[in-house]
Amino acid sequence: MTQQKQIYKCAVCGNIVEVLHAGVGQLVCCGQPMNLLAPKTQDQGQEKHLPVFERTQEEIRIKVGAITHPMEESHFIEWIEINTVDGKSEKKFLKPGEKPEAIFQIKSEIESIRAYCNIHGLWMMLAVGEAGQAVGPK
Repeated sequence: MTQQKQIYKCAVCGNIVEVLHAGVGQLVCCGQPMNLLAPKTQDQGQEKHLPVFERTQEEIRIKVGAITHPMEESHFIEWIEINTVDGKSEKKFLKPGEKPEAIFQIKSEIESIRAYCNIHGLWMMLAVGEAGQAVGPK
């Protein structure tokens, strides 16, 4: 059974799917079940993938990594997403050469922030505090 906002990836062709409506069926691509991507919640190695943010009264600026993530043709952040406790969600898609950051005009409390690296997969902060750092899983 799928759940809303889960991310799946095809091991054959690389298609990525986000579940918009939960269902009981299995997601299949290229004749094989798709793989559910489990978000990573702690940085590993030298590169930093966890989102950090700054909040003003009018906006939230999210950057990927305490140390700026590379944005090269072969290795980059594909998108950044913010989810609020009142059920709102916004996503910004990025391209190589752009900065790995996004600005969202959101005043609601943040539930989670996700980012997707084309090499290292899905990253997420849960139960985000107002200081811009994760305060622990919910």
